[in-house]
Amino acid sequence: MSPRVTHLTDPAVTPSSRRLVWLATGEDGTPLGTAFLRLFTKEGQTHLAELEVSVHPAERQRGVGTALLDAAIISARDDRRRAVVAQADRGSPGDAFLAARGFRRVLTLTYARLELSEIDPDRITRILQQPCPGYHLTRWTGVVPTSLARTYAASRRAMDDMPMGDTDYGKVVWDVERVVAAAEAIARRGDTLYTVAAVHTSSGTIVGFSELVLPGDGKGEGQHYGTAVLPEHRGHGLGLRMKAEAIRHAHALAPDLALLTDTAEENVPMRQVNDALGYRPTHTATEYQLDL
Repeated sequence: MSPRVTHLTDPAVTPSSRRLVWLATGEDGTPLGTAFLRLFTKEGQTHLAELEVSVHPAERQRGVGTALLDAAIISARDDRRRAVVAQADRGSPGDAFLAARGFRRVLTLTYARLELSEIDPDRITRILQQPCPGYHLTRWTGVVPTSLARTYAASRRAMDDMPMGDTDYGKVVWDVERVVAAAEAIARRGDTLYTVAAVHTSSGTIVGFSELVLPGDGKGEGQHYGTAVLPEHRGHGLGLRMKAEAIRHAHALAPDLALLTDTAEENVPMRQVNDALGYRPTHTATEYQLDL
């Protein structure tokens, strides 16, 4: 018998997106699976939706995932979305599920992990002590200081040419309101955003950044959100220096943490940065896209 799919209310509205939720249940009301569809609402990405479908292992191959997927795709079309993206670990049931239902592979991501308890602090220090004429680092916790907000928001265009394979990702438009809202959202859930920025010394402008989100209780895992340098300032080792400073900070706060990062397989420079800092690959995931 087909599962019952119920559309639920999700309060997870952010300044840049809203989310739709469905719950699949059996005849007796037992939960079988869920689907989440994030609809991006900011300029440059209003064509895009992001899908996550989860089905209990015991209920797979019974039409639960397909029923949830169908509900989500109908809503995406009704909202005039052009593309739906979803991600699955390579070789997982989700990998096969998406491929069999018309999604195409558009990007490969390499996930990596760094155990802070295993790093060599002296090596991190040596990286940070290397000369870098014309640039220096600045850093802050939480919301960007007002004096840096405008130039920091402007530096976000460094992500515009980030390797995205064939993904119809659009162009994320950043302004001061958006960077502030993002930091506030992280704080509301109890985590801490630590940002390292590279400053062009003569002009005083931010030309690169690296964001690290740390758990509020100092336990478990931290997550790198983004590291990028403006094209005209690349080639000076700024990405390596910024990420090294983020590692140094996290190690001083909570040396038992692990830090996680993910990088497009074709983004060779950032993968080399991760390798140089001691990150070790853990698994590979595939980004899928369904064109509506």
